[in-house]
Amino acid sequence: MIAEAQGIRIRHRGHVPQVHPTAYVAPTATLVGDVRVGPRSRVMYGAVLDAEGSRIEVGEAAVICENAVLRGSAVAGDQPVLVDDHVFVGPHATLLGCEVGRCVYVATAATVLQCARLGAGSVVAVGALVHARTVLPDEYFVPPHTVALDAPVRLLAPGDPGLAEAVGRVGFAQVAFGVDAEWTDRISRYEHVAEVRVAEFGTHADDEVLNPGQ
Repeated sequence: MIAEAQGIRIRHRGHVPQVHPTAYVAPTATLVGDVRVGPRSRVMYGAVLDAEGSRIEVGEAAVICENAVLRGSAVAGDQPVLVDDHVFVGPHATLLGCEVGRCVYVATAATVLQCARLGAGSVVAVGALVHARTVLPDEYFVPPHTVALDAPVRLLAPGDPGLAEAVGRVGFAQVAFGVDAEWTDRISRYEHVAEVRVAEFGTHADDEVLNPGQ
């Protein structure tokens, strides 16, 4: 099937989304900035691929389902979203500044955070979280509604009494936002996080919609 590139395409920071002629992007999907969608890939309704100051690359025959969010960033170093061939990203899944190997399955409502790497053929099941800087080996399975952390990876259930401490050691605010604040100083930390995003997202004031009314 040869499909004309559709969707809402937005020039951001001087970069224009690029869609292979054999790919399909649904009319209500949004591509922002340096986004590249490879051959025969499918980006479905309501999905948002936002490169910010980095880039997003989707390989061949990858599927990005309804309302998934893929977002790059450069506020704490270059953090592209790199999706290899034959990857399935389920509805409402979120990929932030991470690397996804070939033939990975990211299920509905799963989340993969900054600087994580998913090995080929790995699975992130429904509602699971792969935390920042976590590395999944090839063909690794993260069960539904669990948290994967660290390298080598370990799994924790939502009610595990050690979960909060383990997440605190990840240093998420530093990895994702470049914010160096104590884990226990939540007010200061999240104030700084919000300011980082305010500045980053403020650059969208100069965006240009390339296909208005399509």
